[in-house]
Amino acid sequence: MIELHPQILEKDGKKEFVVLPYDEFVQIEEELADYHDLQVLRTAKQEEAAAPTLSLSEVKAELGIA
Repeated sequence: MIELHPQILEKDGKKEFVVLPYDEFVQIEEELADYHDLQVLRTAKQEEAAAPTLSLSEVKAELGIA
């Protein structure tokens, strides 16, 4: 879990912007990238669920590797 230390800036009495320490911003970017990768992986797995598969031993036999 990321611990955030935001500073909230207001404009005309309304919350307008958030300022974060740079390292926290980088952590958020990395988490979002990981989440995106997970979503892409899940989608690919769903799309390929019915695709034919081979076991490692079948692939080795097919390639002539021991």
